[in-house]
Amino acid sequence: MTAAPDALIPALTATARATAHARPAPCPCGAATLADRPDATVVRHGDTVAKAHPPGTGPAELAGRLAVAAHHPGVLLPPLTPAPLDLHGRLVTLWPHGTPVDPDDPDAAPWEAAATLLARLHRIPAPADLLPMRGPAKAARAVARLREAAAPPPAAAPVLRAWETLPAWARAEAPMPDRSTLCHGDLHLGQLVRHPAPDGPWLLIDVDDLGVGVPAWDLARPAAWYACGLLPPDGWTRFLAAYREAGGPAVPAAGDPWPALDVPARALTVQTAARAVAKAAAAGRALDEVEQAVLDACDRMSALPPQLAPDHAT
Repeated sequence: MTAAPDALIPALTATARATAHARPAPCPCGAATLADRPDATVVRHGDTVAKAHPPGTGPAELAGRLAVAAHHPGVLLPPLTPAPLDLHGRLVTLWPHGTPVDPDDPDAAPWEAAATLLARLHRIPAPADLLPMRGPAKAARAVARLREAAAPPPAAAPVLRAWETLPAWARAEAPMPDRSTLCHGDLHLGQLVRHPAPDGPWLLIDVDDLGVGVPAWDLARPAAWYACGLLPPDGWTRFLAAYREAGGPAVPAAGDPWPALDVPARALTVQTAARAVAKAAAAGRALDEVEQAVLDACDRMSALPPQLAPDHAT
């Protein structure tokens, strides 16, 4: 995939501006490109955000995910329009702007809010026609890109060994054991905003990976960070306690959560390491401290079989 074509960002900006100016409240104006990646281009005009979704996204698939967000505004940020637009061959959605998590203030990270929102999401009855969440598929793509590198670096070896220890469903090679629970699919702190900005309640954003599947996948990134020593124990404890208090179904209400979390956390660790190793190799640089910690975790994982939750051994 390549970055956005030259005409896409101006078209997105014009669409965001027109939508912002059509809303009843006065527009504060001011435009900015928030992201321009191969998988997403996002621009803002005033209090309106326009997002171009990944190439190849299906209109019906995206419309189904938008409907979930529209019907659950206390959990997910609702879209401004019920259906995506088509701009230069890319599906585009329109959203209200929210205040994101401050990456420079880790002590204020809303772990409890994130966990509570996940628990509420996981308890929403999933539409019968909603597709599987895309978490395992994204992990598999990250590993495939590492394998396909012209000259895979030596650091790729422990990543690939750890990947092979995972059950087939976690590698997107078999159906997920749970195909009824509504999941976000790509939970991290960048997927939360306050709306109405700047002091409204926290809401989840980004429906690209939303679908049905194993809910523990949504807890896997903070679990992996904790296991790798990148998330302090206090942050992990607060997150897990808030999820349990809100009645989240991904882990038992008490006792050891790791039989449910171990496989998803390993998969997210491998995905993160695969991306880190590939990026470092492409830039001709050594791994930084965080990347090395994730790689070291892969090395440890490959020597220990994963814990498997009941019925999750496929």
